[in-house]
Amino acid sequence: MTRWIRTSEELADLARSLAECRTIALDTESDSLYHHFEKVCLVQIATDRGDAVLVDSLAVRDLSPLGPVLADPGIVKVLHGADYDVTTLKRDFDVSFANLFDTMIAARFLGMPGIGLAAVAEAELGVKLSKANQKDDWSRRPLTRQQEAYALADVLHLVALRGRLEEKLEGLGRLEWVREECEAVATLEPKVRGHDPEAYLGIKGARRLRPRQLAALRELHVWREGRAEKTDRPAFKILGNEALRKLAERRPRTLAELRHAPGVLPRLRGQADEILAGLRRAAELPDTELPVIPRTPRPVVSSAQARRAAHLKEWRNGRAAELKVEVSVVLPQRLIDRLAEAAPRDAAALDAIEGLRRWRVEAFGDEMLAAVAAAEAEEKEP
Repeated sequence: MTRWIRTSEELADLARSLAECRTIALDTESDSLYHHFEKVCLVQIATDRGDAVLVDSLAVRDLSPLGPVLADPGIVKVLHGADYDVTTLKRDFDVSFANLFDTMIAARFLGMPGIGLAAVAEAELGVKLSKANQKDDWSRRPLTRQQEAYALADVLHLVALRGRLEEKLEGLGRLEWVREECEAVATLEPKVRGHDPEAYLGIKGARRLRPRQLAALRELHVWREGRAEKTDRPAFKILGNEALRKLAERRPRTLAELRHAPGVLPRLRGQADEILAGLRRAAELPDTELPVIPRTPRPVVSSAQARRAAHLKEWRNGRAAELKVEVSVVLPQRLIDRLAEAAPRDAAALDAIEGLRRWRVEAFGDEMLAAVAAAEAEEKEP
């Protein structure tokens, strides 16, 4: 029978028990596909003793008893694709993490062809995990036995998986690389809830709209976000981005015209007046108050900087092929750009580049400096 934690007393007992472990596996389930105000609905925990529990974070909203365990550097916390779990747990429960091991990062640094949990578990442990309940509404209670089994399966194999992956990483001399990347995930900021008044500009096709259409899109976006908050439904379930953009392009003025807008009526008949009112406000807006798409000037890249970037990219691609990993593991494009701009000449200059990481400086520092130096030498050639 599945062991559930649903009271503060049960959680306190669990925390005391976990404090005696050296390794725990952790996962969460949230409800972002079903609610505007997304929340962590379930926390799954397995231990190096072989037991596992489901913590009902809807029933017991104060998870602070788990805080010392998650922050204890003497206990390894194993997660897969940890960034989402870390940022949402920090947001909802104000916890912190230490000694985190992300099996997805490990899989990337081993050059595995599939890095999802199901693919890695099957490749390393011969375990087949179901994806049947991946998109379930985890805020609903009670959960079915199938949902319980699905949730537990996500943590039951993580401790053993970590052992297998660590052994391989150590054999390749990449374990410290992964540990540093995992340290960075542990320090991620909490996921933020809030309004972005410029979010409508991120809708695909928004930047091709005329100013009056863009004003309509802004009004429609405000209406949709307000509706999402009132009903606690995801915005995309009220009206998708494509339908929102098309509505802004057509700008119907009457209910009859609104009927011809795809994806709106009859499903949103009750909101027709609000939609049309928003479109009227956009239509009546003075020209001087129409939204203007901010134009970010493209950075001027000198020929010398472009040459350094090309040399770094050529080196990076070759090194990744040797290591049999994705090129972004060795050096993602954002770091190529920073290196090309900074033109470092020594290890101290490499250390000053944001996001480069100690492991890259130690493993590839001389090679990166050589690539930069080769580009500069090429520039001096007649």
